[in-house]
Amino acid sequence: MRYVIIGCGNVGMELARRWTAAGHQVTGTTTTAGRVEELQEVCSDVAVLRGSDRAAVERVSSGADAVVLTVSPRLSRSFDAAQRVAEYADTLTASARTAAEVHPRVVFTSSASVYGAGTGDVVDENTPVTGDSDASPRNFAEAEAAVLATAGGAVVRIPDVYGHPRDMDYPTRVKMAHEMLGGSVPFSADALLYRIDYRDAAAALDFVVSEGLTGIYNAVPDTVPPRTNEEVFGEICAAEGWPPLTFRGEIKTPTVPVSSAKLRAEGFTFAH
Repeated sequence: MRYVIIGCGNVGMELARRWTAAGHQVTGTTTTAGRVEELQEVCSDVAVLRGSDRAAVERVSSGADAVVLTVSPRLSRSFDAAQRVAEYADTLTASARTAAEVHPRVVFTSSASVYGAGTGDVVDENTPVTGDSDASPRNFAEAEAAVLATAGGAVVRIPDVYGHPRDMDYPTRVKMAHEMLGGSVPFSADALLYRIDYRDAAAALDFVVSEGLTGIYNAVPDTVPPRTNEEVFGEICAAEGWPPLTFRGEIKTPTVPVSSAKLRAEGFTFAH
């Protein structure tokens, strides 16, 4: 099989590693020429492009069995509401629309933020997406809609990704929030802090592609009840002697449990 991965960050690189090890041909993309050598370690071919560049995406996707989008907005442009507008529109919505226009089988890595704070007792794939105007959930939802409009479209909704050696751990993130943002973050204090290991995120995408699944699937580890942002980050601040964070509540994520029963019913298991 031949696969294209648009946006090879930690999850995309792990997915490429899995597929290459299984004998598949993998074309990985990056927006940074300086990362080509790194991608060549796990990909058959590498292309430097933006996901919104239709001509470039059409060229690398020609003849592929599937295109997987693991694009991620730059963290440095995610904390400010005004900066999120252009960053999320180009990275998420434009990339998804481009891929859906040029290939019939696209799988998009989305976010649990599309649910907003959530409704009811449990959030599942039938829970309506939020109407929140913030650039994060709005662009994830618009990207999803573009992919799901195609016959072979699939969406995998994941929470915060962790576990890769290059990932910033939570104390480092909190320190950065204090040093660069004055201790103010765009998230909600009462949101449940779900996390997924980058290897499980890649495995979920692999599973959806390999099993020929279409539609929406939550890939949110749901067997251990999570704690809230305020609880987790409050403990970090107390341990380090920092003031508590201020949660602005601009990016809302579920405050009620999220279920991944649909994906598990297909046979997927979280390993980490």
